Amino acid sequence: MKWEVIVRPEAEDDLKEAFSWYEDRRAGLGYDFLLQVDAAISFITRDPEIHPIEYKGTRKHLIKRFPYKIVYLVDGKKEKVIILAVIHGRRRPDLTEERI
Repeated sequence: MKWEVIVRPEAEDDLKEAFSWYEDRRAGLGYDFLLQVDAAISFITRDPEIHPIEYKGTRKHLIKRFPYKIVYLVDGKKEKVIILAVIHGRRRPDLTEERI
């Protein structure tokens, strides 16, 4: 089954912010971060329901090497994965709630 991935604009902003932060720390580190995010999205699309359901139907996937998580929804009827946020693991939990 081929899942369509929809990245919400807020999640794109999260990615841009994290990329810039890592690139400012060390050249190339931002690209490493994006590679890990891409690998995580590929993992999610192989079996989107692998992670347990959490707040209001969301699921989360922890990104390897970086303290970030992808928060997403699964629409099984339309075969869509909707990425709501890519946020630091220690960031305010209510931020995710606001986006839902």
